[in-house]
Amino acid sequence: MTPPGAGTGWRRGAGVAGAALGVLAAGAAVGVAVERLTVGRGMRRDARLALDSAGPYGTLRGTPGSAVAEDGTQLYYEVDEVDEAREEADASASRRLFGGRRTPTAPPLTVVFSHGYCLSQDSWHFQRAALRAAGIRAVFWDQRSHGRSERSRTAAVSIDLFGRDLKAVIDAAAPEGSLVLVGHSMGGMTTMGLAAQYPGLIDGRVVGAAFLGTSPGGLAENTYGLPAAGMAVVRRLVLPGAFKLMAARPELVEKGRRATSDLFAGILRWYSFGSKDVDPAVVRFAERLIEATPVDVVAAFYPVFAEHEKREALRAFDGLPVVVAAGDKDLLTPCEHSEAIAEALPGARLLLLEDTGHLVMLERPEVITAQLAELLAAAAGGGALGRGERAAAGARGRA
Repeated sequence: MTPPGAGTGWRRGAGVAGAALGVLAAGAAVGVAVERLTVGRGMRRDARLALDSAGPYGTLRGTPGSAVAEDGTQLYYEVDEVDEAREEADASASRRLFGGRRTPTAPPLTVVFSHGYCLSQDSWHFQRAALRAAGIRAVFWDQRSHGRSERSRTAAVSIDLFGRDLKAVIDAAAPEGSLVLVGHSMGGMTTMGLAAQYPGLIDGRVVGAAFLGTSPGGLAENTYGLPAAGMAVVRRLVLPGAFKLMAARPELVEKGRRATSDLFAGILRWYSFGSKDVDPAVVRFAERLIEATPVDVVAAFYPVFAEHEKREALRAFDGLPVVVAAGDKDLLTPCEHSEAIAEALPGARLLLLEDTGHLVMLERPEVITAQLAELLAAAAGGGALGRGERAAAGARGRA
């Protein structure tokens, strides 16, 4: 029998945890309610529904496949294959931009995309469209417990485990040929986890890499835009109880999250984007990706970031063409973390995007796609990237 008041306590806790899910899914919470007072709640709900039905983002699909992780977890991936007939018939400028034509006998270069925390492979929508138009072979996969992949069969997850997952995907979807690895946020850390455990793979097959809005370590000290003292209180008093509730009563927390969707949406936008000029359909698309991540998965994965430390693993990429890009308003993996990656890889191109937040590939798709084009051209030609260039307007390169 439930003790008197216990149900009320659970419901109250669920509401608090649901409203605070932005803390966990996006790192921390701030006051964003003022701007939402100017538009009625019903109007905002109708606008979201309209964007959901009209938005084209996340609709691109490739040839599906499944890799089996070491614990039996099924990892879903999709491959955009090279269209041989089209490749012969269409020597387009976009293909030349993305590294030129391959020799007929060589396996195609494959670009492998690893997404971030609380996202899915669909977060690469813009880059996928560009590479597909250019006829580049690409693999997009969903990390365990995310997207279409199976829930993790292992309770204790880690960046090293994610790195082994990536190896399983590569073995299944791109067992031969050169590789370019692209990772955003947790996906960039996953790439580092791969390098830490399989340096021979990096040395033997990887010809380029991109680290977007990610970190080599030290995230335990990140304040997510809060005052340091305030974040210390959140870590000590708020997060442990919220995580426990998410794991024990996820259905109640999900209900609380839905009940506080307006606040949740504001928090997500604050932590995802740095500019106010982002297409509302893109903002709503990002919200849907994050909302699709179950709250108990949010709770299970969040602690791995404080434990992440892979600076040494970055040495495996030394001498390769590497792009490091981050938004200067990223509160989740601040641009200082990207600068630390560039310090470990002196030959890398560092690009800090002004008025840009965490989801750089969605907020500044034209810049990120152009950087990937130059990266692939350099990788295919065995060249190097200019490290000090201003690669795009509104961005500053390495001094």
